[in-house]
Amino acid sequence: MPLEGNTLPLERPLRYLWNRFSPLDREHVRGSAYIRSMARKTVRYTYRIRVSKRVDNALVREYGLCRAVWNHLVAESRNRHQQRRAFEHADLTTLYMDQKGILRDYFEFGYNEASRLLTMLRHTLVDESGRQWLAEGSAVTQQQMVRNFASARRRALMEQKNQIPTSRRHGLPKFKSQNTSLPSLNYSKDGFKLVEIDGRTRLKLAGGTLVSVVWSRRLPSVPKSVRVYKDSLGHWYASFVVILELVPMPGPPHAAIGIDWGVATTATTVHVDTVTGKRDFSDSYDLSHPQFGKAAAAELAAAQKRMARRRRPKDQPRTKGYARAQREAAKVYKRVANQRRDTGHKWARRVVAAHSKIAVEDFRPKFLAKTTMVKKSADAGIALLKNILIWQATIAGIDLRLVDPRYTTTDCADCDARTKHHLPLGQRTYTCESCGVSRSRDKNSAAVMVARAGFIPAGAEDVRPQKAAVPSRQSEPGIPRLVRERTQESCALTSTHEMSR
Repeated sequence: MPLEGNTLPLERPLRYLWNRFSPLDREHVRGSAYIRSMARKTVRYTYRIRVSKRVDNALVREYGLCRAVWNHLVAESRNRHQQRRAFEHADLTTLYMDQKGILRDYFEFGYNEASRLLTMLRHTLVDESGRQWLAEGSAVTQQQMVRNFASARRRALMEQKNQIPTSRRHGLPKFKSQNTSLPSLNYSKDGFKLVEIDGRTRLKLAGGTLVSVVWSRRLPSVPKSVRVYKDSLGHWYASFVVILELVPMPGPPHAAIGIDWGVATTATTVHVDTVTGKRDFSDSYDLSHPQFGKAAAAELAAAQKRMARRRRPKDQPRTKGYARAQREAAKVYKRVANQRRDTGHKWARRVVAAHSKIAVEDFRPKFLAKTTMVKKSADAGIALLKNILIWQATIAGIDLRLVDPRYTTTDCADCDARTKHHLPLGQRTYTCESCGVSRSRDKNSAAVMVARAGFIPAGAEDVRPQKAAVPSRQSEPGIPRLVRERTQESCALTSTHEMSR
C-alpha cells in the first residue's frame, strides 16, 4: 500500500539525514516549533505501471481521442487567425461589446471558447452509423487536453507580445501526429482513484481502466492529479502530483562548501570551516567526469547505422527492422540518462549530508554549444547535476546560494586581487601576482565561491575579510543569486589593463 492512515513515513533522502541524529536529538527535533510549521512543496512522484495488451490498447485509444481534440483546436485556432487577418486587411474591426459591457474580440480563442468547442465536438462528431465516437472517451482527459492547449497558446502569444527572440520562443501549438507523438493522459482529482483489490493498491482511471502500479516508494500524501504516459521504449508510467513536507535537517553548522563546475572534472569542491576560515582543498567531495555517453557511443552508433540502413522514404511505413533498431537506440539513451541521474543524486546527498552551507557556481552551459567542448560538457550533464543539488538542498533545509561565475577564475581566493588578463583554458594552475599563492585553477574558483557567498566571516584566521555579495535577480525560486561587488583594488587592476590595451 502506498499510504498508511495519517502517519506518513519519511522518504529515502529525509531518512538518510534523519538517521544521523541521536535519539535525544530526534525527540528534541520532533517537539521543536519549526517542525510543526514545516515548509511544503508540490512535487511529482513517478512510478512504473504494468499494463496488459487490453489496457495498453485502451490507453492508446483514449489518447487517440484526446489527440483528435487537440488537432481540432489547432485547426480552429489557425482558422480564426486567418479570419482576423482578412478583417484587418479589409480595415474592419474585430471588436464588439458583450452584454456585460466588456470589449471582446470576435475571433478570440481562449480557454472558454475551446471548452465550448469541445462540448460541440462531443455531440456533433459521428461516424457512418451515427455513433458519437468522441463522446465515448473520458471527458476528464479531453478537458485536460483543452487546458494544455489554452496554456500553450497563451504562452506563445505572450512571448510574441513581449518580443522574445524567435530562437527562444515555444511557438503556437501544432498538430499531433499519430506516428511521432507519444501517448500522454492527464487526469484531475475526479478522474482517478486508488482502490484496494486483493490486498494490492491499484490505480483506477476514468472509464473503469485498472492499472497495476509498481510502488517503489510510498506516496507522501494523497495525490491531487496523475499523468499516465508512455515513453519511446513502450514503458508506461504514472506521475502523481503530491504535497511533500520539507523537514529541515542541515548538516554540521560550521561546514561550508564551494562548488565549481568544469569539463575535465565535473565538480571541483573546497570544504571551509566558517568559524576558523580553514579551507580543505582535498578531493573528498569532487565529482570526476563519469563519461557514460562516451562508454555507450559505440553501441549507440551501431544502432543508428542499422536505423539508417532500414529507413524508408517519408511516404512509406517503417519496417519492423527499423522499429527494432530505433528501440535499441532508445534503450542506450535511457540507460545513459539513468546513470547520470543516479550518480548525481548519490553525489548530491553526500554533499548535503556533510554541509550546512553550499555556494554553487551559477553556471549556464549554453555557451559551450559553440565550442569544441560541447560533446564532453553535454556528457557531463552539468545542468542536471545543478538542479539535483538544488533539489537535495531544498528538501534538507540547506542554505544554498548561486554565485555569479564572472571573474572567478581571475580572482585570488586569498587576497581578492584580479589578474590583468584572462587565463587560457590550457593553463590549469592559478598563480596570484600580488600574494604569490599558487594552486589549482578550479580549486581557487571554488574557494572564491565560498567567499563571495558571504560564508567566511570577517576576522577569520588566515583569511582576508571579503565584502558582502550583492543580491541580484533570482535564477531559481527561493535561491539567491549573488553578484560580486568589485573592490577598489580590482577596479584599478581592470582600468590599468584597459589602458594598456
